Amino acid sequence: MEGIRVLEVAQFTFVPSAGAVLADWGADVIKVEHAEKGDAQRGLVKALGHDVVSKGSSFAPIMDGPNRGKRSIGLSLEKPEATRVLHELIRTSDVFLTNFLPRARAKLGIDIDDVRAVNPGIIYAAGTAFAHSGPEADKGGYDGTAFWARGGSADTATPPGAEHLVQQPGGAYGDNIGGMTIAGGIAAALFARERTGHAATVDISLLGVGAWASQLNVNLALMAGAPLPKFDPRDGNVSNPLTGTYRTADGRWLSLVMLQPGRYWPEFCERVGRPELAADERFDSAGKLMANAREAAGIVAEIVAGRTKDEWVAAFDGMEGQWAVVQNTFEVGHDPALRHIGQIAEVVDADGVVRRLVANPVQFDREPPRLTRGPLFAEHTDEILGELGITGDELLNLKIAGAVT
Repeated sequence: MEGIRVLEVAQFTFVPSAGAVLADWGADVIKVEHAEKGDAQRGLVKALGHDVVSKGSSFAPIMDGPNRGKRSIGLSLEKPEATRVLHELIRTSDVFLTNFLPRARAKLGIDIDDVRAVNPGIIYAAGTAFAHSGPEADKGGYDGTAFWARGGSADTATPPGAEHLVQQPGGAYGDNIGGMTIAGGIAAALFARERTGHAATVDISLLGVGAWASQLNVNLALMAGAPLPKFDPRDGNVSNPLTGTYRTADGRWLSLVMLQPGRYWPEFCERVGRPELAADERFDSAGKLMANAREAAGIVAEIVAGRTKDEWVAAFDGMEGQWAVVQNTFEVGHDPALRHIGQIAEVVDADGVVRRLVANPVQFDREPPRLTRGPLFAEHTDEILGELGITGDELLNLKIAGAVT
């Protein structure tokens, strides 16, 4: 993306995380923040009960995660004096990226027709909650409502008879999946423009991303003509004892996902120290193993409960069947596979302290990305305006008018 400029007028994580991915890929991403208020997400100090800023430091994962690698300009789009700056930014950009609602875009002069009037060849990308048109086009939302709740994941993840709804596994869960989707759409649009000269409009909704993430279950429900029946996860897989989660002696969990039980059962039995189970007449063929899955699963649960997580990691090393430890987020940040390829990447914050952030999962030529921190509020205003040819006197007048900061 080197040589591509992205103009981002967006807040929170859904669309800004797309800008972060494009910055990871080499684009020059200019983040427009309100000259007084900045990105509203800068005001958050807690999310889902967790501190999202580093106390006594400028480092804030809630901002540095979805905004790393960008430059920030403080610009009050509602001020008439800001129009010239906005138009110069649009004129020199390849992509316009926003999640502002249609009525706000129209008011601020950043709707599709407004932007294309200045730069007909710009890619216009908009992230919405529910849809780019129709009765809900002007309805706002977050990933908790549009992606998780309405997109089907919340209901699917909640066991039958539960007294509470299962919430998203983490903050901005659907936002980050959606941001990756937007980045891919923009990349495709840039590729098409290079080939055909046509500058496409790219639209992605959180609801659409949620439906896509749940597509298998949604497709099955459509085929069945009714909501899918729910199974109690405590019962394990009703037809395959090698697909399910099992608790270890030290209270950890192992996830087994061996979709061909007949193939993997003999080696699994050998690895757990029970080779006789492979020849047991109840389980000595794939058909029998699946027919007696509940009984086999009970045996597997007893076996797994007899050793610790670390003991099973050693016992399963090199095993052909697919399995994984259920890791917590701290362990994910130290996962050796991710660390080996540089996907848990170093970044130096504004105070000169080395931090780590999760990089986007796409790598080119198998090279790890080189991340830079997210911008401080309006950190690059003077620099960007200078690039646009704004003189010192003009800059002073813009600041006096409150159009920039």
